[in-house]
Formats: sequence, C-alpha cells, structure tokens
Amino acid sequence: MSKKKTKVKLDLSRKDFLILGGTAAGSVVAAQLLTTGPFSPFASFKQEQVEGLEENTSDISGHHWGMVINLDKCIGCEYCLRACSATNDVWVDMELKRPEKPWNIVVDEKTSTGTPFYFSRPCLHCGDAPCVEVCPVKATYHRNDGLVVMNYDRCIGCRYCEIACPYDARKFNWQEYTAENPYIPTWGIPEVARRPRGVVEKCTFCIQRIDGGLASGFVPGEDREATPACVNICPVSARLFGDLNDPNSKVSQAIATEATIRLREELGTEPSVYYVIPKEGL
Repeated sequence: MSKKKTKVKLDLSRKDFLILGGTAAGSVVAAQLLTTGPFSPFASFKQEQVEGLEENTSDISGHHWGMVINLDKCIGCEYCLRACSATNDVWVDMELKRPEKPWNIVVDEKTSTGTPFYFSRPCLHCGDAPCVEVCPVKATYHRNDGLVVMNYDRCIGCRYCEIACPYDARKFNWQEYTAENPYIPTWGIPEVARRPRGVVEKCTFCIQRIDGGLASGFVPGEDREATPACVNICPVSARLFGDLNDPNSKVSQAIATEATIRLREELGTEPSVYYVIPKEGL
C-alpha cells in the first residue's frame, strides 16, 4: 500500500502548551539573540572553550530512532505519562498523584468538525534541533542515532534550550524534588537517577533501555527490554517505536502506509516523531 499524502497541519495555536509567549519561530530567534547578542552573558564566550564537548557516539551510528503516535487510537488514559514518570523518576505532584512537569503530555483536542481526540507529545528528537543550536556549553547535543540528549552535569541552567524549543518539550527544575516517587510500590525503582535542581530536563525515549537493550542483543521497538516505557504500556498500541532507517521496522511501515504528519514541519526542525491523523482528518 502506498503512502497517503496529506498537507494537513495540526493547528495547536489555541493550546498554551505549544506556545512560549509568541510564535515558535520567534522563540527560536529570541533564543539565538540571547546566546549571541549583546545581552548575552556568553557574549565573550570563546568557541574553543566548548569545542570537543560532544559525547563520542561513533558506536551507535546506523540507526535513527523514531516514534509514531496514532491519534485515532489514543484513548487518553495517560498510562504513557505515568509509565514515563515511574521509569525516569519525573517529578510527581503528591496531591494530584500525577507528574508535575511531565516529559510527555496528553491533552484534549478537536478536529475541525468538532470531533474530540487526544493529542500526546514527547520530545520530538528533532534532526535540526533549535535547542542544540543555542546551548552555549553543549550540554544538549545530537547522538549519531538521532537522539537529542542531555548532559546534566554540564548544564548551567541558562534555559536557552527551553526557550528555543518550539514544542515546549523541555522543563526547568526550579526546586529540588526530594519526595519518594509514589509510583514505586506499583512500578518499582526508577531506572535512572533523578535530575538536580537548576537544570533543564526532557524525554529521552528511555535512552537507558535503548542502549542497554542493544548491548544485550534486544531490538528497540520489538523487544520490551529495549523499548520506551510509554510504548510498552499503551493498552491500545497507539505508539510505535523503532529504527526510521530500517524500512521493515514498525515505524517505517506505519509511515509508509498511513496518513502521517510531523508537527510544525515548516520550521525545518525535522522531528523524529510522526502522527497518524484521525480518519476524518484534522
């Protein structure tokens, strides 16, 4: 079956979660001015001071990890949100018993005809990520497998990446999170260390599972041990994960056979997350 073409663009301007006080393009420009203009505390920061700070990722080339989220299937259960918080120790509001600053969000939306659907957004791991471009110390960077990752020890908390992201996928830790994760009794001990106060954090596609799984011979997107928690937990299989460079992977097959879009493609950010639109369109 050939891929169905669509020019549909998801209009999310009415939702504050995708707006950072202005247009997405404006936020990127603003962040660039902050890091390079006369108002920047790094105006005299020399490039040679940060050269060579990217991590060595030569051993993970050949893959390009991506996700497909089916908006027609999602039932808004928020299991993905909770599984992410339990696995990655994301700050949980103890009164509401839900993540305070979730790496993944689930919100109500409506099509142009008024039909409701649920929209979900992790970090999109953009191929041309504005957050990477504006970081003055290269605390966020691209891996050879397409992932946009963070070095929390290197992060200086300037928040330029948070401003630059046109998808509002990054969250700054304003305070130290000391309470025990309430999901531990049900989900077990988180797989990664909690991030400190004063850094920006985001979805990693459960990088610890990808790397650990590959090292043990598992296939991300096929074997649960190497697949993001949000994908594993979905009761209706609304999320797929895999290698975009592999034409036989689940994600590549879905993109080839379904009507898919990427958010704000006009910005040229090249997101690694694709959305299967509702059957009636948007």
